[in-house]
Amino acid sequence: MKKILITGAGGFIGSHLVDAALKANYKITALIRYNSRNNWGWLENFYHKNLKIISGDVTNADLINKLTKKHYAVIHLAALIGIPYSYVAVENYYETNVKGTLNILNSCKNNKVSRVLLTSTSEVYGTAKYTPIDELHPLQAQSPYSASKIAADHLGEAYFKSFNLPVTIVRPFNAYGPRQSSRAIIPTVITQTLNKHDHVEIGNAKPSRDYNYVTDICDAFLEILKTKKTIGETINISSGKEIKIGLLAKKIIEISGKNKKLKISKKRLRPKKSEVDQLLGSNKKIKKLTKWKPKVNFNEGLKKTYEWFSKQDQSSILKSKLYIV
Repeated sequence: MKKILITGAGGFIGSHLVDAALKANYKITALIRYNSRNNWGWLENFYHKNLKIISGDVTNADLINKLTKKHYAVIHLAALIGIPYSYVAVENYYETNVKGTLNILNSCKNNKVSRVLLTSTSEVYGTAKYTPIDELHPLQAQSPYSASKIAADHLGEAYFKSFNLPVTIVRPFNAYGPRQSSRAIIPTVITQTLNKHDHVEIGNAKPSRDYNYVTDICDAFLEILKTKKTIGETINISSGKEIKIGLLAKKIIEISGKNKKLKISKKRLRPKKSEVDQLLGSNKKIKKLTKWKPKVNFNEGLKKTYEWFSKQDQSSILKSKLYIV
């Protein structure tokens, strides 16, 4: 049974990936970011004979070096991801997203790990210069968050070319589904349909995004891991379809069955030059190199996501004033 270390395992995608990897018969070490409450995020109260949960931080080089020993693969998801927060905490994003990735790469090199999957983001492309966006599209740092992820991606590329480390850069476009933070646009709109107000607030309604259901993204990670053809490659995970934020919000309101108005809120806007106007990805490469294809269509995924959030205790869900798309 192959052992995989998954960093960021208590988060949205990470916890779903733990589920998928255990079902695929891997033995998992799950790294959860340490906190004073010793909370394991979405893996709290989750037990499995092939799962070991460790609290720590990717910025701790000694810990990462110890954890990567005797593991077949490392899937690195741990990162600071909120775009609005990156405007005020640039150094924190550098420490976690760049230095944390460097620690992963060095430890995997030292311990001769067979596969290293670094999680990137479609945000590194910035506003599309052409669509669909393939892996050769220029990288544009339109936020401190995207700058930190571009730096991490380049480190991964450098370690592959300089040290022959078997790195794959995995670049998901916008994820959505159960367990997602309400900082993201879909949960933000859903939670607002569930409150008592007569309206739903969003920021810029015009940008478009390529949304991918979280289980499809996890399937893609595991398919990428299965084949050596993906080593040294950068690979998009995308649906190849896009929807504007305004239309997305209207779809969610329609699913809710509520009679709520859509309002544009200036406090939810990104700085003008930082806004990414269009993200529409090409999935030709992943389909060529692996057997992956998305299984959950967007309307079905939205309904599943809405149903999950509607069953949660809304008082326990973070109601952020800003959101990410």
